[in-house]
Amino acid sequence: MRIKPIKTKADYTRALLEIERLFDAKPNTPEGDCLEIWTTLVGAYEDQHFPIALPDPIEAIRYYLESRGWSERNLEPFLGSPGKVKQILQRTRPLTMEMIRKLQQGLGISADLLIQPYELIEEAA
Repeated sequence: MRIKPIKTKADYTRALLEIERLFDAKPNTPEGDCLEIWTTLVGAYEDQHFPIALPDPIEAIRYYLESRGWSERNLEPFLGSPGKVKQILQRTRPLTMEMIRKLQQGLGISADLLIQPYELIEEAA
């Protein structure tokens, strides 16, 4: 198949079939180069037509903890007391800009991710 830009859904489907056909191509061969080009084109098309929304800030923090086998206590240097950590993870207290800075600098969690609005839960009176 001749390599060309992916402009339509039909082009996209054909490109996926071509990737499947070339899937086992060895790197640094003509087929491997074609596979690399097709995957780049498909990636660009998918980024434009099927964007993935950023995760919710609290879910991102929870994922960060879980993926490292950490507990809520590991967040205390960044968020404050155990009570504040619990309130933030339960969504009854918002992240502050200072907390976001500390999480970004200390843990490497993207500030772009953390500054997104998210729903808070009002505590029962």
